[in-house]
Amino acid sequence: MKRRDLLLAASAAASVLVAARAFAAPNQAQSTGRLTRAASIIKPRQLNGGDLIGLIAPSGGSNSAYVEARVKHLEGLGFRVKTSKNILAVRGNTAGTPQQRVADLHDMFLDREVSAIWALRGGSGASQVLPMIDYRLIRNNPKIFIGFSDITALHLAILKHSGLVTFHGPTAPGAAISDYSMTQLQAVLMHPRQQTTIYMSQANRVEAENAAPAAAEYKLRTLTPGVAEGRLIGGNLAVLSALIGTPYAPDWRGALLFLEEIREAPYRIDRMLTQLKQAMPFNDAAGVMLGVFRRSMDAGTPTDSEPRLSLEQAIDDHFAGLRVPAVYGFSFGHITNNFTIPLGVRARLDTGAQTLTLLEAAVTAQR
Repeated sequence: MKRRDLLLAASAAASVLVAARAFAAPNQAQSTGRLTRAASIIKPRQLNGGDLIGLIAPSGGSNSAYVEARVKHLEGLGFRVKTSKNILAVRGNTAGTPQQRVADLHDMFLDREVSAIWALRGGSGASQVLPMIDYRLIRNNPKIFIGFSDITALHLAILKHSGLVTFHGPTAPGAAISDYSMTQLQAVLMHPRQQTTIYMSQANRVEAENAAPAAAEYKLRTLTPGVAEGRLIGGNLAVLSALIGTPYAPDWRGALLFLEEIREAPYRIDRMLTQLKQAMPFNDAAGVMLGVFRRSMDAGTPTDSEPRLSLEQAIDDHFAGLRVPAVYGFSFGHITNNFTIPLGVRARLDTGAQTLTLLEAAVTAQR
């Protein structure tokens, strides 16, 4: 073989190896806090009334009034609350420096009195702390961790590198949290059962029927019919797509992939879905479950008569006609009535019945 051909072959082989590693946790620990990919799934203990909840702000910043309102509401639900040391820190649009935010995360996992860690809000910046997290510390101190939106970065990294089941659900709730969301949250965190069937929000169905022009955003549509089983993995589309090519990117082969988004123009949604599909085909998943992509129909509306892609077209182009079941409009995402999704837990998606059934408890019963 000529020297030039040999170099080209070596370069191609290296490219394949790099691409493969983007979806696999390291075979050896890269640091004292990084676990191997052999780490098995572990579950936190269930949440009980009177337990101590730790509030942290791993993403966007906040203010004292916002924090106090969440503390008061959680206490009204019968929980005790502890706020992290740096919860009111501010650095630009984030709640302090990455060092401050990861310190708060570690402190809450190490605190033996804390039963659950709740993200105060989403925002941006969570991905900054991923290389600084001690994943071994988290695995050795498993507990409930909950939030969504930008918190997707933490969910995916913790699941991949510590094996801990975490929860894609409402950020620290205030008085505005709906009965549906609270009921679904309690069913998953406080009442462990070997099988839990989650039904769609009736309020979301009414929204789809009555609201215009946003009706299509809430409309539950079967894109590819069928029933599929697999472990749940996913989160916010923009955050997940930004992790592609990093050590924290998820592997959805054989999994139930779930995605949600808000305020993204359909052409941007198409671009992000294209990136995901080119990194790993959606047909490699067991099934695909899309939430409500709220306020995406009018996002980026041009001021002239330039043609634009619709939300339905952007979704259908990627998921209609898959070889695996796919559905749009399930009750999760940046909406009032959303259910809690435990990442790493086996579940069954039934597009005909319009249900998601957890096939195992997401938490362990306390003794």
